[in-house]
Order: sequence, then structure tokens, then C-alpha cells
Amino acid sequence: MNNGSYAASYNFNYRNPGLSSGSRIILVGTAHVSEKSVTEVNEVIDREKPDIVAVELCKGRYKALKGEDEVKEINIKEILSGGKFYYFLLHWLLAYVQKKIGSDTGVKPGAEMLSAIEKAEKSGARVALIDRDIQVTLGRFWNKMSFLEKLKLFGSLVAATLGFGTKDIDMDTVTQEDVVTQLVSELRKVAPSAASVLLDERDIFMAKNLIDLSREGKVVAVVGAGHREGIQRYLNAPETIPPVEGLDTVPKKRFSWFKIATVAFITMVIGLIALLLFQDKISLTVLLTALMYLFIVQGVLSAVGVLIARGHPLSALTAFSLAWFAFLHPLLAIGWLAGVVEAHFRPPTTDDFKTIMKAETMKELMQNRLFRIMLVVGLANLGSMVGTFVAIPIMVHYLNIPNPLEILKTALDTGFNMLRGLL
Repeated sequence: MNNGSYAASYNFNYRNPGLSSGSRIILVGTAHVSEKSVTEVNEVIDREKPDIVAVELCKGRYKALKGEDEVKEINIKEILSGGKFYYFLLHWLLAYVQKKIGSDTGVKPGAEMLSAIEKAEKSGARVALIDRDIQVTLGRFWNKMSFLEKLKLFGSLVAATLGFGTKDIDMDTVTQEDVVTQLVSELRKVAPSAASVLLDERDIFMAKNLIDLSREGKVVAVVGAGHREGIQRYLNAPETIPPVEGLDTVPKKRFSWFKIATVAFITMVIGLIALLLFQDKISLTVLLTALMYLFIVQGVLSAVGVLIARGHPLSALTAFSLAWFAFLHPLLAIGWLAGVVEAHFRPPTTDDFKTIMKAETMKELMQNRLFRIMLVVGLANLGSMVGTFVAIPIMVHYLNIPNPLEILKTALDTGFNMLRGLL
């Protein structure tokens, strides 16, 4: 072991007498933005002269790294629909943070993988892609995380994007075993579900692929330092590798307490309106006036969010007109609708998809139409959410409700009784 990368060799002949005498796996753990890792990878390949160079990449990431990926027709509505927007945002944030760290160290992200590929091509060795498809990983990752884990993750990534917490990273120590263990341990504390998908599942997937490849000759495997320990454990005891069936698909979303809370909230709103009207607590005119306050406050704050993002005036008008729907249905993200309008009037081009990762400053990002659409979506939703919390106390005061908690409890019961009656 050294301050750069770490190489471990495994001979599988004793596990399967049918394997050729040259069947070995040389595992190299690297930091994705470390110059020492690039040097170490080249040295190991030169020394071992492998038949196969395996890299921690999937087909999509391989093409992106090689500059072969092509952005064809842009379907912005598909990106903005459902969880796909969050997959895209998450992918971009992760890549942007890695690029930012890479620029600080003077090393392009994935340089050691690219170096391994180029070295293999020059030496005549076959390049093998052993990682799971990035879209599957992100899909499983997003579905498994709890709501709080998602908030923590996005908070950390946004902070890192702005430069907080990245200046103290010493890339010369990232591949040392104790440092890697500490980093992985921190990830498991912050987001245990994320660690399971990003690390454990991929360790299984890559270890299985490596063992299969070892039957074809000597393999040098270049993987991130965070995967080194997990893969090493499975290579030492291949019989402990769990079945990989099901790990390459995105399962349906799990049971969500957030959705249950949303249904309860909608039920409570319906019950509150019914309670206030049918028990003659207030007049219809007063109730409509209170709802108008809600409409104005939510609409204004949501529209302001769009304007801060330098969105189109009609995108702001869309946010203003529809923000109040979020009060009746919290799962209805008004930002998506504002984003679709923004994309209609200022459609992103293929260049926007290609250049969003090259931006160095916020000014450059704001000139990118794709980033502005993302910002419109995010700030419109944020404005609408803040508007709800601002408007509710105003409505309570205007309606002169003495004990709002008791009224809300009664409203919830009333709402559920109405639903039961309809069903």
C-alpha cells in the first residue's frame, strides 16, 4: 500500500482447477481525481501486461468519458416528468462536484479510467466495462432513499457545488485504506440507503463480473477506492457473492409515508372547508377572501422564484396562476409546469446539454438554458412551499380561528368521514 493507489492480486486457480494458469485479478483502488492514481494505473498495467483491463464504468459513462456520447433529440418534458428531473439534477450535481474537485487538483475526473483504457488499447488488451448502468444505479438510489436522506444529500451537494467542504480534501490520502473507510462510514451515517445502492450493490455487481472475466486470463481491474474493500472481500470468498438478479433493474417505488401524509393533508383541507361552511362558522364570502390571500401569497412568492431564476415572464405567470393548487395537492409540483413553459419559449439546445458541465462560474451557468429551466423548476416549487407556510397564519388570523389545532383535528375527521361516505 502507498499514498497513491492500492493493488491486490488474487489467484483463482485453487478455486476452479479448470482455469488457466494465467488467470489472476489485480485489483487497483484509485481516487477519480488524483494524479497519483493515473500514474499507479499505468505502472500496474505496464508491469502485469494483462489480457483484460476492467474499469469501473458502464456503457454510458464510457462513451461520455471517451467523448463519444451524442445528445440527440431533447425531450425536456420527459426530463421534467416525475422523478426523472431529480435523477437528472442528482447526476448533474454529482458530476459537477467531482469536476470542481478535479479542477482544484488539476486532474480531469475519471482520468485514471481513461488512462487505463488508452493503455489497454495500446497494449492490445481487451477493455471490459464491469459497472452497472448509471441510470439503473440512480433510479434504485433515488427510490431507496427516505425523504430526509434526499434533503441531506441535496443540501450536501449544493454546498459542495458552491465550494463548501471541498477545499480541505487531500487527494494524496483519499486512497489510503483508513481514510476510505472513514469516508464510507460517514456516507453510511448520512444516507444508509444511498450507501447500499452506490457501494454495496455495485461491489456485488463488479465482483461477479471480475470473477467471470478471470476465466479468460489475467485481469487488471481499476475501481474507485471506495469499492476496494467490498470487492476485495468478495474476491477472497466468491461463494459469498449474493445473486445479482434484480440488481440491474429499477424496482417500483416503495411504500411512502410522505404520500400518506399528503393524502391526510388533502383530506384535512377538504374537511376544513366543509366544516367552516356547513357549521356556519364563517360566510362563503369570508372564506373566499381568505383563499384569495392564499392565492396571492403563494402565487407571488412562486413567481418571484421564477424571476430570480431569470425565467420567461409567461413562466412566472404560470407559477403565479397555479401555485395555489399546491395547497390543495402538495404532490403537484408547480415548478414542473413553469419549467415546461420555460422550455417552450426558451428551448434548450444540444449545446446546452454538452456545455452545462463545462461552466466554471454562476454567470456561465445562468447563460445555459438547461440550467435556467432547472432553476425555474426548483425556485418556483420553493416559492410555492414558502408561500404555504406564510399564508396559513394569515388565513388563521383573518378567519379569527381561536384554536387552529383543534379545528384542524376536527377537519381531518370530517374529511375522512366524507371520503368514507363517497366510497
